[in-house]
Amino acid sequence: MLELLSYEFIQNAIMAGVLVSFASGIIGSLIVVNRMVFLAGGIAHTSYGGIGLAVYFGFPIFLGASLFAVGASLLIAFITINQKDKIDTFIGLIWAVGMAIGIIFIDLSTGYNVDLMSYLFGSILAVSLNDITYISILLTIIIFIVTFFYRQILAVSYDSEYANLRGINAKFFYTLILVLSALTVVIAIKVVGLILVIALLTIPIYIAEKLSSSLAFMMFISGVLSSLFTLIGLWLSYQYDLTSGATIIMVSALALSLFLPINAMMKN
Repeated sequence: MLELLSYEFIQNAIMAGVLVSFASGIIGSLIVVNRMVFLAGGIAHTSYGGIGLAVYFGFPIFLGASLFAVGASLLIAFITINQKDKIDTFIGLIWAVGMAIGIIFIDLSTGYNVDLMSYLFGSILAVSLNDITYISILLTIIIFIVTFFYRQILAVSYDSEYANLRGINAKFFYTLILVLSALTVVIAIKVVGLILVIALLTIPIYIAEKLSSSLAFMMFISGVLSSLFTLIGLWLSYQYDLTSGATIIMVSALALSLFLPINAMMKN
């Protein structure tokens, strides 16, 4: 194990994994309590359009995916606030169009620019110091916003009508949560990939929800569990030469499968 920690790429992977885990724990908790899992899934797949644009125009992948994901989250927020009866249709449309844009621009790109499979299934072992800096800045922003606006976010998450009556701008905070979700999805793609990102944002959160009595504690427990699953998955993937993202999710799923019967027995 000590030999494993001597490699710089493993050190980077561990730092990135823990940072992303806590960001996912915080934002994943908001996604779950606001019942936004399908919306987050739509944003995750739409961000592939930003990856395609970044590859085609030659600018950083993270930047392209982030801008595209934020733009999609703002559009989704506008549509779902004003036409909630058509949420599924619009999410499906944006999801498909985003993926299509990404695929087309990648097809138009000359040469083999980037390992695109790493964005579908994750590449935590390939994170750079620049990636870690980006993730650290985003986590700092998330912690600041959630801490500073905790009461407002709490009110909007559990009862938006009551929040409006208290003078809280529910639409603004709903949009803010979606934007933060979009940015978190982008950094989580680096760890587990676009296809599996929703699992990282929901499995640890489900367990934490059953163990928590408040939203703040739920966020903390989610971050701890997600970090634990990520580190175990990372070690297993290195030891047995497995895809890291898929291994992390399988560790999370196994933990959930063990937790469910134990939790059911404790209730009885």
